[in-house]
Order: sequence, then structure tokens, then C-alpha cells
Amino acid sequence: MNQSAAFPLEDLLRELAPQVLGPVVRRYGDFAAAEDAVQEALIAATRQWPRDGLPDNPRGWLIHVALRRMADHRRAELARMRREFIVVSQAPDHTVGPPSLGTFGPSSGEAGSVDSGSHDDTLVLLFMCCHPALTSSSAIALTLRAVGGLTTAEIASAYLVPEATMAQRISRAKQKIKTSGVPFEMPGAAERDERLGSVLHVLYLIFNEGYASSAGPALQRRDLAAEAIRLARALHAMLPDEPEVKGLLALMLLTDARRLARTGPQGELIPLDEQDRSLWDCAEIAEGTALVAAALAKGAAGPYQLQAAIAALHDEAASAAETDWPQVLALYGLLKRMADNPMVALSHAIAAAMVHGPSAGIALIEALDADARIAGHYRLDAVRGHLFERAGDRDAAVRHYLAAAGKTASRPERDYLTMKAARLAGAR
Repeated sequence: MNQSAAFPLEDLLRELAPQVLGPVVRRYGDFAAAEDAVQEALIAATRQWPRDGLPDNPRGWLIHVALRRMADHRRAELARMRREFIVVSQAPDHTVGPPSLGTFGPSSGEAGSVDSGSHDDTLVLLFMCCHPALTSSSAIALTLRAVGGLTTAEIASAYLVPEATMAQRISRAKQKIKTSGVPFEMPGAAERDERLGSVLHVLYLIFNEGYASSAGPALQRRDLAAEAIRLARALHAMLPDEPEVKGLLALMLLTDARRLARTGPQGELIPLDEQDRSLWDCAEIAEGTALVAAALAKGAAGPYQLQAAIAALHDEAASAAETDWPQVLALYGLLKRMADNPMVALSHAIAAAMVHGPSAGIALIEALDADARIAGHYRLDAVRGHLFERAGDRDAAVRHYLAAAGKTASRPERDYLTMKAARLAGAR
């Protein structure tokens, strides 16, 4: 055992969880039961590792414990069914044979030991969760839970639905995976292409939750953003000629490049137009720019490529005022025509305000009041507050900033919005 107590336990366990889940699912073929066993192993680690020290092979330790939990569960199930068989066998004319261990044992061909070394099944698990037996929304929710490590509450917040609704959706997705009998292996090329859209969307949402946490005391969760980038790199290595994979990885890198400048000394939010751009990561910007340029050169740009191109325009500008806003507006216009997404429409309104003045942006936002997907979202009020402030209407700006602050579950965003309202109210 490594006796160092300095290891970041929560971050390590979140990183290892999907890597442990993969081998357990591979061996037993029961997604829901395997996830329960992995959760029990993670709980055991939180109790034992701080006391005993970090194991030399943390992943192997967790796999061993999870497999032992699964074996215990299967033995208990077998014992229960044997007891039921004895009761049934005492009745006249019984025809049921005794259950065998094979009914509840490891899946065919997996009865031997499971690799607990360095092999990472996370990408296989990612494609498995995006199985066509699931609806797109269920596949994404399940992957965010199993691969991304998000809580059910965080996923519900990302989807703008109640937590109970999301819990039911994830539970149903696990059951479908179980009953479908899908093998734990990377799908063939045709099936892989069919699932790719869901896989990309999952990685996009994981990164977004890491870059701008929907709830909690911290603005960012670097562990989630880093895991999304890691998985996007692995996907790009697998599919180097897929433009949208390049586009998504580019978008992540170009956005993550601003991470250090987004928060102040106390973790407070610093908006894009006030950031110290010398803190931006030049290496990530260069890599992201090269990726999006290579993707766009193939023609027929998709939504991730367009978002990456917008991010590149921001990153290449020396200041917010020097950003090529007409080009940003044009790219958001293309995105709006590709998909009916209220968040894209909101960003399009912001770009329109930067090009044509705040009144143009405010007029575009009014149309979103009738869209139930965003009508009650705090970002709608936050953007309104910003545009009314730019238009010189301080009373309206204060009202919308405070409304937004009351709706967000992110403490840094709430503090920032409250501060903006207070400053404007004090300046009247």
C-alpha cells in the first residue's frame, strides 16, 4: 500500500469508476447489477484508502472488490432460487428443475480472470451506453451517469427535467441494456457510425458540465472537462478522418484554453470580455485551431465544427471589442438553420446585439419566451440583464439579473449576477 494521504480521492475514484465498470459488465453481462457492485467498491475505497493508504493498483483493487460483490450477489440469488425450488418441488406434479450456477454466473467465455491492469474499457462502455435499443435521450443520460460520473441531479439539470424523471429514465435504460443482450465489445463500423451522434453529444454535455457546472460552489469541475477531452482524444485516434469528431475535440480545446482566466482568486466568475487573455492556453488554442481548420477543409461543416469555428474567432481576438462579431453572427445563423436549439438562438441574439446593437438582441430574445425549453431558464434572464444594461435601462437590467440569480443553482454565477444587480442599483 502507498501510505501517502495526499492523493485526490474523489477525483481519482471518479476517473476510475467507468474503467472499473467495463470489466465487471464484460464478465457478468448485467449492467445495472455491475454498476451497483462498482458503487459498493467505491464506497469501500472511501472508507479504507484514507485509513490504509492508496493501493499500488487502485483500479485492480476496485475491480477485485466489485467482482467479489457481484459473486456474493449471485450466490445469494442462487440460494434464494434453490429455496424457492424446494418449496415448489414439494407440491404435486412439479416439473421445474433445480437452478444451476450457470444461470447466474459470468457471461459465456468470461468465466476466467478479468484484466485488472492498465486496459481501459471506457470507450467501449461509451459506445455500449449509446446502443440503438435506447432512445437518444436515454442513451445520453445513461452515459453521463456511467461514463461521465455525473449525479442524477446534475444530469436532470442539464436536461431541464425533474430529478425523479431522470432517475426513472436512467433506470429504464439500464434495464433495456440488460434485456437487449448486447455484448460488451466495440461495435462494427456500421453500428459504430449509427451511435456516433449520441456519443459526441454525450461528450459535449460532460465537457459543458465540467467547464460550467450547473450546480454547486465551484464554477468549474476540471475532472469532468479533462475526462471529456481524454475521451474525445481517444475517439479522434479511433476515427481520425471524421470531421465532427475533429470539430468536437477542437471545440473542447478552444474553450478549455480560457479556463484559468474564467475565475478570480476567490473562485468568482470572470466573463469573457473581462478576462486576462494572457492567461489563455496558447498550446490548446493552436491545437484546436489546427483541428477545426482540418475539419472544415473537408466541406459540409457540422454543428461541432461551426461551434469550434466560433470559439476560434473568440480565442484569436486580442480583445472582446476586436472579435469578428459579424462572422460570429453568420456562423450562429448557420447553426440555427441546422437545428432547433434554444441555446443556439440565445447565442445568436447576443451576437446580433454585438453587431446591430442591444435592441436587436432584445427583440430576438422575445421570441424565446414562448419556448418552454428555455422560458424559465436563468440564462434567458441573465442575457436580458446584460443587453438591457448595454441599452442603458438599469432598472430592467437589475430586475433580470436578480431573476437570473434566483434561478441558477451555481453559487459563482449567482454571486456574479447579484453583484451586477447591486452595482447597477447603487449607480442609480
